[in-house]
Amino acid sequence: MSDYPPLSVGPGAEARRARRAVVGLFAVNGLTYSSLVPWLPAIKNQLELSNAALGTAIAAMPLGALLTGMLAGPLIAGFGSGRTAAVTGPLAAWTLPVAALAPNWWVLAAALFAAGCADTWCDSAMNAHGLRVQRRYGRSIVNTFHAVWSVAAVAGGLLGSAMIGLGVPMPVHLTGVAVALTAVSAMASRLLLDGPEHAERSDGHGPAGLPRRPTAGALGLVAALGVLLMLAGAVEDAAASWGAVYLRDEIGAATFLVGLPFVACQAMMTLGRTVGDRMTDAFGAVAVARSGLLLSAAGLGAALLLPGTATTVVGFGLCGLGVATLFPLALAAAGEIPGVRSGDGVAAVSWLARLGFLGFPPLVGLVADAASLRVGLAVFPVAALAAAALAWSLRPRS
Repeated sequence: MSDYPPLSVGPGAEARRARRAVVGLFAVNGLTYSSLVPWLPAIKNQLELSNAALGTAIAAMPLGALLTGMLAGPLIAGFGSGRTAAVTGPLAAWTLPVAALAPNWWVLAAALFAAGCADTWCDSAMNAHGLRVQRRYGRSIVNTFHAVWSVAAVAGGLLGSAMIGLGVPMPVHLTGVAVALTAVSAMASRLLLDGPEHAERSDGHGPAGLPRRPTAGALGLVAALGVLLMLAGAVEDAAASWGAVYLRDEIGAATFLVGLPFVACQAMMTLGRTVGDRMTDAFGAVAVARSGLLLSAAGLGAALLLPGTATTVVGFGLCGLGVATLFPLALAAAGEIPGVRSGDGVAAVSWLARLGFLGFPPLVGLVADAASLRVGLAVFPVAALAAAALAWSLRPRS
């Protein structure tokens, strides 16, 4: 059964338009970093970076998100979730050409730091606006928004790989992406919902309700959801940060194949999110999340124990399928915690999740330089198992 009470009437034209706008916002966010991922090995070579240096530069993105992520709540409260997402999405996109033209590690890290700041504001805002639209629909649609994100991420990865194969210069490709994503955001901004952020809630946060002081239980739930998403996000990010480098340096695959782990991960994640709403209604959020995380651990473990191009691509694909519903379910749960404003709940859990993106890339890089990248990547199956133990936090509360 859906966690949201059914409406007496179907969604109006305004809600349907807003749904299209949120789809556009998720597409912009999904295309941004994924467009850069296939170029990471080229950037590594261009700047002559070690594994640890590349991992630390990548970690600047979650560092920026971590240091500024809690500003998302005030931004959403002051400007509205939709408008916040429509502005910060293009801000993140324009860091791509800066990264492409980076002359040294410092500029690359600064560009990724700025991308992390804009990305976390956009992420919280578009999810908060998506929850507003979901309440108007009276049924679960949040997984479909994240499925759109995954489709966009796959498209970004495939397009980047194609540009590499065609010999298109990196700055030309990434500048073109930034221009296109700015145009999409501008069109989406015209279709957003108006009114107060909590107009659709009926638990004391509606138009006539005042925010209640969060209880200790509510704050504990925010923390549990944040740690769950921190671990799940780190597992999800394994393909983006290390899939291409692992396939090239450890497996010895051809250059045109190195983007396939990321593409496989995102493609299977798209599949999982496409059926995620129906699976959650049938089996419950806890069961879906826990079984998915166990599948991710098994897939990544098999890829590391059975090295090869095919097993690596399949293993990262299973990883994506397993974690597909974690971000939609955790952010939706954070937006419905009794006594916590939706924007604040989503922003807090997203902020905690960034710790995984911050800590895991340099940890893997350090272990890889000391032993091997295969050994370094072993932390991800362990993280998936730990996250499975926290799946209870996704149980709906009222």
